[in-house]
Amino acid sequence: MSLQQTDCRQRTTQGSCNLRNSSELPSCSIVIFGASGDLTARKLIPALANLFAHGCLPERFNIVGCGRSAMSHEEFRRHLAEFEPDRQAETSSEGWQRFAANLFYQQLSYDSPDSYRQLAELLNQLDRQRGTAPNRMFYLSVPPALYPVIATQLGPAGLSNQDAAHWSRIVVEKPFGHDLASAQALDQTLHAGFSEEQIFRIDHYLAKETVQNILMLRFANAIFEPLWNRNYVDYVGIISAEKLGVEHRAGFYEQAGVLRDMFQNHMMQLLALTAMEPPSRFKDIQVHDEKTKIFRALKPLNRGRLSDNLVLGQYGPGTIDGREVPGYRQEPGVAPDSLTPTFAAMKLGIDNWRWRGVPFYLVSGKRMPAKESRIVIQFKEVPHSMFNHETAANLLANRLVLEIYPEEKITLNFQAKTPGSKECLHRAEMGFNYERRQGERGAVNFDAYEMVLLDCIIGDHMLFWRQDGVELSWSFLTPILAECESCPETAAKLLQTYPAGTPGPAEAHHWMQLLAN
Repeated sequence: MSLQQTDCRQRTTQGSCNLRNSSELPSCSIVIFGASGDLTARKLIPALANLFAHGCLPERFNIVGCGRSAMSHEEFRRHLAEFEPDRQAETSSEGWQRFAANLFYQQLSYDSPDSYRQLAELLNQLDRQRGTAPNRMFYLSVPPALYPVIATQLGPAGLSNQDAAHWSRIVVEKPFGHDLASAQALDQTLHAGFSEEQIFRIDHYLAKETVQNILMLRFANAIFEPLWNRNYVDYVGIISAEKLGVEHRAGFYEQAGVLRDMFQNHMMQLLALTAMEPPSRFKDIQVHDEKTKIFRALKPLNRGRLSDNLVLGQYGPGTIDGREVPGYRQEPGVAPDSLTPTFAAMKLGIDNWRWRGVPFYLVSGKRMPAKESRIVIQFKEVPHSMFNHETAANLLANRLVLEIYPEEKITLNFQAKTPGSKECLHRAEMGFNYERRQGERGAVNFDAYEMVLLDCIIGDHMLFWRQDGVELSWSFLTPILAECESCPETAAKLLQTYPAGTPGPAEAHHWMQLLAN
């Protein structure tokens, strides 16, 4: 990462060439709770450093890390610089030193009112000394159990106050609760000190280029939207698979499982973007309004016949890249009789005019053969084939694939004549690859955390969850979770074991084939 500061030439959060540079951004203080943790050192600080390198942070800003550990400002800077070996070389660079001069640290106890008063004093002191405005962003890089603790303390310390000239914002990452009731309780706690416009609920999937481009592809091109409905679409598939197991997250994952970890947020957002109606304007409020209509239109699964539309799995011992790996129940911190699913394949429907009768297949799992994420729009076959039997047998329906990982690209498959043959068709492909377009026309390509951090500073909610969407998503999933978790016999019946490195339980293989690239 080069930290030679240049102008931020282009920003693509909303799909247009919005010029942003440091002089246009409001000066502010970014406060990171949990600053001694991995997320801060591996994601947040590198993201902020890269924004700084491209001139996409305010001309005057402070980054204040907060945590239980005792550190001076200089110790905090050294900790961040030395956290990753491949960044050690940057610690002596002029660019890193200029960025690190904006880093500060405040030790605090999360449940101590005095700690927050001391934090407020530090922020006011930095404003006076460094000429920053009293704009505050509070990033909660802490376990979810601490969200209500911190949010409750910020208000009485005066840190959630804002007026017409200055703002205060709180940023939380998923999970937003573990069911509908807890999500509502968390929201009430957040709203005790912050209004809805001050709350930013991160889903970093929304900042990926291909995900952002779903709406551009649909609504900026006349050739796609007329076909984007039950008359032409056979099915829609969304997959997000990982090769990794639970790693060091067993404590969290045992309480969550794949439905809470992936379906309530990432998968539901991808579903909404794919299925939503066109908003009247491309603004955050209107886009969120259309998303919530999709969540309201989700057809509830029959709790008495969940196995018709839901396959749950848990990875067992297997092989990944030629290396033997343990099963989920053998992972450190996992109960030996755990019924927590690490894989889910769900078939659901949307009860509205556009999508009535079109199945949506959602698949996510751990310890799969490859890490991959994609959205598949499978169009219907031609209503009548005029070709001979042999040719017609190879006539495949059109397919639009939006690849999110490992590549960010869009491909459209269609039939074309093979050169030289009188009547022989082959599958052809048109594609658009984001990686090949990087750097064109001075474009700056930010990763997901860089995009969401910049949008928090700007105050744009487009890439974040709104509370009504959170609650509607939980409203759909909570009855399913209750059915699986209230009765161990039901959970054991639904849960199928699959060897690590394989494409999930055998019962879901036919769905996996529908989503194959």
